[in-house]
Amino acid sequence: MRKYFLMLCAFFLVTLTFAQTIPADYQKAQDFLKSKNYWEAMPLFREFLDAEKYGNLANYAAFHLGEAAYRANQPEQAIEALKPIASKVWTKSDESNYLLALAYFQNQQNVEALRAIKKVKKDSVKELAEDATFENLKKTSASFMVANLQEFKENKGFGAALKVVLESQTILSATERAAYYELQGKRADSQNQVKDLVLDIVVILPFTGSGPSSISAIDPSNFVFELYQGIDFAVSRLKEEGKEVTLKTFDSKRDLDHLQELLSDPDIAKADVIIGPIYPDEVDIVSTYAETSKIPLIHPLSNLGERFENTQFSYLFRPSVASISKGVVDALRKQNWGQKVALGYSSSSRDEQLGLLLTDQLTSAGFSVVDAQQVNRGNVIDFLQKQGVRTGMDSVELDVDQIILLTDDPSIAQPTFGLMESVTTSVPFYVMDSWLGFNFANYEMLAFPNFHFISNNTPHFQAEAMQQFKENFYAKNLEYPSLNTTLGRELIYWVSNNMGPSKGFDFKRNLDQAVFQKGKVTWGFNFQNSNNNQYVPVFSMEAGELKPVQ
Repeated sequence: MRKYFLMLCAFFLVTLTFAQTIPADYQKAQDFLKSKNYWEAMPLFREFLDAEKYGNLANYAAFHLGEAAYRANQPEQAIEALKPIASKVWTKSDESNYLLALAYFQNQQNVEALRAIKKVKKDSVKELAEDATFENLKKTSASFMVANLQEFKENKGFGAALKVVLESQTILSATERAAYYELQGKRADSQNQVKDLVLDIVVILPFTGSGPSSISAIDPSNFVFELYQGIDFAVSRLKEEGKEVTLKTFDSKRDLDHLQELLSDPDIAKADVIIGPIYPDEVDIVSTYAETSKIPLIHPLSNLGERFENTQFSYLFRPSVASISKGVVDALRKQNWGQKVALGYSSSSRDEQLGLLLTDQLTSAGFSVVDAQQVNRGNVIDFLQKQGVRTGMDSVELDVDQIILLTDDPSIAQPTFGLMESVTTSVPFYVMDSWLGFNFANYEMLAFPNFHFISNNTPHFQAEAMQQFKENFYAKNLEYPSLNTTLGRELIYWVSNNMGPSKGFDFKRNLDQAVFQKGKVTWGFNFQNSNNNQYVPVFSMEAGELKPVQ
């Protein structure tokens, strides 16, 4: 840009040499300018600003005065010199507006600079002005860029700078995301076109820490590896069924810089769906990428969906805290056990958020939350005894009609279950479905069917497809699938059932049209107008089988 500008100035000097006799002091000012003696040049150029006396030479004097002031880092003087000639109709009005814009940028008057650039008509000068726009705005605030997009979106440099500014942020607001989509225009639409009829799945998971990695070296008991086993198993089954599908796997290494580099990989850019990552800081980065690239991103395990509330392409595979809370309230209404509820929740983020939300929603629904507190392995028995669950006492003497325990922690579940084995109370307990997997819990040995299980994409243990999955997985791995493996298997079924050659690759549209969908190895899904699974039944156990509460 500066090289071109210097060549431009040299052209002016040559033109004037042939056009008229240049006064000695003007020539001296030009020499000072060429030798970078800007402070000496400026007062000499000012002597020739009188248009009545010097004619067209006054325009050139103002232009070079502006150049000298700009180069001397005196933008206000440059603006003062250039504004009169930039508004004139003369042979160098485009160049004058370009130089005026540079001075405005130097003076932190970005809007004025952009408006000066809008007046440039000559293609060669416009290209330089757009380059200058990018260089001066690529580190400015996103709020400034978004607020001024409509006025200056025709400036290619403005668009390129906005793209850099937004992509440098890990989280985009709804307004910023909308601006990015508008900026993308036709290019963004083309990214959402189906390039082929192959379902391209990308998995980004934290298989290892930073450094060299290999999926084969991961501890098989690692929950990430268990999840991946289910994903890989399901993709293999799709291929056996003749489906066109690819699976590309990337290790995030729990390294944000490494993750940012991964996102430049062409296999990720052409993906139809991205599964993972898991941890919040990684999810924020990949979700922003997914939103701007219009590629569906699916978080496979989390229930914390508040970060996706204003997104269009980011999903939780499991229910959000809000969906779980609604499912619990609906189930309690159906049972009509009474209005008094005691609520305990662990210190995990999900359980704390769910406990607070459920307290509000139960109260709004007409229930009385007589106790709500955080529980742990040390105080859970005290919490239950406080509600009247004590050895030797029956249901009539209880202070509550139902108890809810929100936790996946076996160290909380075990003393709870032990206490329930020693009492004869029939008070209903609502617990997370993870309690079904605790090896110390034999629910059929209890005097009453106290426990009810809140669905969190609960496996359908008695389904024929589940039995087949267990047998096929065991035949391949000599072990039965874990809960995480089952979730990975079901996730791929859900994706392939809503994206592919038969239904098309518009994931959101297909989910919105489907309403409830029966699962293959879980009880099912409802993603209509939602970014999480809204189907959250509560199960009772009858003769060893789960039954949704009616």
